Amino acid sequence: MSETPAKIRIDKWLWHARFFKTRSLAAKVVSSGHVRVNSLSIAKPAVQVTAGDVLTFPQAKEVRVIRVVALGERRGPAPEAQALYDDLDPPKPKERVPAAPKYEGKGRPTKRDRRLIDQSLRDALE
Repeated sequence: MSETPAKIRIDKWLWHARFFKTRSLAAKVVSSGHVRVNSLSIAKPAVQVTAGDVLTFPQAKEVRVIRVVALGERRGPAPEAQALYDDLDPPKPKERVPAAPKYEGKGRPTKRDRRLIDQSLRDALE
Protein backbone atom coordinates (compact mmCIF):
# COMPACT_ATOMS: atom_id res chain seq x y z
CA MET A 1 0.00 0.00 0.00
CA SER A 2 1.62 3.28 -1.11
CA GLU A 3 1.20 6.26 1.13
CA THR A 4 0.36 9.52 -0.61
CA PRO A 5 2.32 12.56 0.57
CA ALA A 6 0.49 15.07 2.74
CA LYS A 7 -0.83 18.13 0.92
CA ILE A 8 -2.33 21.48 1.85
CA ARG A 9 -3.99 24.30 -0.09
CA ILE A 10 -1.51 26.96 -1.17
CA ASP A 11 -3.52 29.87 0.25
CA LYS A 12 -3.74 28.11 3.61
CA TRP A 13 0.00 27.34 3.62
CA LEU A 14 0.94 30.95 2.75
CA TRP A 15 -1.25 32.09 5.63
CA HIS A 16 0.21 29.48 8.05
CA ALA A 17 3.74 30.55 7.08
CA ARG A 18 2.77 34.18 7.84
CA PHE A 19 3.49 35.60 4.40
CA PHE A 20 0.02 37.17 4.36
CA LYS A 21 -2.01 38.56 7.23
CA THR A 22 -5.23 36.81 6.22
CA ARG A 23 -6.06 33.73 4.23
CA SER A 24 -8.27 35.79 1.93
CA LEU A 25 -5.30 38.03 1.05
CA ALA A 26 -3.26 34.94 0.19
CA ALA A 27 -6.12 33.61 -1.95
CA LYS A 28 -6.39 36.98 -3.70
CA VAL A 29 -2.69 36.95 -4.68
CA VAL A 30 -2.95 33.37 -5.90
CA SER A 31 -6.16 34.08 -7.85
CA SER A 32 -4.53 37.04 -9.59
CA GLY A 33 -2.05 34.62 -11.19
CA HIS A 34 1.10 36.03 -9.60
CA VAL A 35 2.14 32.81 -7.83
CA ARG A 36 4.24 30.01 -9.31
CA VAL A 37 4.62 26.50 -7.94
CA ASN A 38 7.69 24.69 -9.29
CA SER A 39 7.89 27.33 -12.08
CA LEU A 40 4.28 26.69 -13.18
CA SER A 41 1.91 29.63 -12.95
CA ILE A 42 -1.24 28.90 -10.98
CA ALA A 43 -4.49 30.82 -10.65
CA LYS A 44 -6.52 28.83 -8.13
CA PRO A 45 -6.06 28.95 -4.36
CA ALA A 46 -7.10 25.31 -4.11
CA VAL A 47 -3.82 24.09 -5.66
CA GLN A 48 -2.18 21.60 -3.32
CA VAL A 49 1.46 21.99 -2.23
CA THR A 50 3.72 19.42 -0.60
CA ALA A 51 7.08 19.53 1.13
CA GLY A 52 9.82 20.21 -1.43
CA ASP A 53 7.75 22.49 -3.69
CA VAL A 54 9.31 25.83 -4.69
CA LEU A 55 6.99 28.86 -4.55
CA THR A 56 7.58 32.20 -6.23
CA PHE A 57 5.28 35.08 -5.35
CA PRO A 58 5.27 38.86 -4.83
CA GLN A 59 5.23 40.27 -1.32
CA ALA A 60 5.70 43.92 -0.30
CA LYS A 61 7.26 45.08 -3.60
CA GLU A 62 9.67 42.12 -3.64
CA VAL A 63 9.58 38.70 -5.27
CA ARG A 64 10.00 35.87 -2.77
CA VAL A 65 11.39 32.44 -3.69
CA ILE A 66 10.55 29.87 -1.02
CA ARG A 67 11.00 26.10 -0.66
CA VAL A 68 8.29 24.39 1.38
CA VAL A 69 9.91 22.33 4.17
CA ALA A 70 6.86 21.41 6.24
CA LEU A 71 3.13 21.89 5.94
CA GLY A 72 2.13 22.97 9.43
CA GLU A 73 -1.16 22.35 11.15
CA ARG A 74 -1.95 25.82 12.46
CA ARG A 75 -0.98 29.46 12.14
CA GLY A 76 1.38 29.61 15.06
CA PRO A 77 3.96 32.12 16.25
CA ALA A 78 6.59 33.52 13.91
CA PRO A 79 9.43 31.13 14.90
CA GLU A 80 7.12 28.19 14.23
CA ALA A 81 6.10 29.69 10.88
CA GLN A 82 9.71 30.26 9.82
CA ALA A 83 10.39 26.55 10.30
CA LEU A 84 7.89 25.79 7.52
CA TYR A 85 10.10 27.11 4.70
CA ASP A 86 13.60 27.84 3.41
CA ASP A 87 14.14 31.24 1.84
CA LEU A 88 16.05 30.59 -1.39
CA ASP A 89 16.48 34.30 -2.18
CA PRO A 90 16.63 36.19 1.12
CA PRO A 91 15.39 39.78 0.97
CA LYS A 92 18.12 42.33 0.46
CA PRO A 93 18.63 45.04 3.07
CA LYS A 94 16.67 48.15 2.25
CA GLU A 95 18.61 51.13 1.01
CA ARG A 96 18.48 54.04 3.37
CA VAL A 97 17.05 57.17 1.83
CA PRO A 98 19.22 60.18 2.65
CA ALA A 99 17.61 62.93 4.65
CA ALA A 100 16.57 66.14 2.97
CA PRO A 101 19.43 68.63 2.73
CA LYS A 102 19.46 71.36 5.34
CA TYR A 103 19.92 75.06 4.68
CA GLU A 104 23.27 75.86 6.35
CA GLY A 105 22.39 73.50 9.16
CA LYS A 106 19.39 75.61 10.18
CA GLY A 107 16.64 73.86 8.23
CA ARG A 108 14.39 75.66 5.80
CA PRO A 109 15.31 79.30 5.09
CA THR A 110 13.06 81.97 6.53
CA LYS A 111 11.29 84.56 4.43
CA ARG A 112 14.00 87.09 5.33
CA ASP A 113 16.72 84.63 4.28
CA ARG A 114 14.99 84.02 0.94
CA ARG A 115 14.76 87.77 0.28
CA LEU A 116 18.49 88.12 0.98
CA ILE A 117 19.27 85.22 -1.36
CA ASP A 118 17.10 86.74 -4.10
CA GLN A 119 18.76 90.13 -3.61
CA SER A 120 22.26 88.64 -3.84
CA LEU A 121 21.29 86.81 -7.04
CA ARG A 122 19.94 90.03 -8.58
CA ASP A 123 23.12 91.89 -7.60
CA ALA A 124 25.28 89.14 -9.13
CA LEU A 125 23.41 89.35 -12.46
CA GLU A 126 23.86 93.13 -12.76
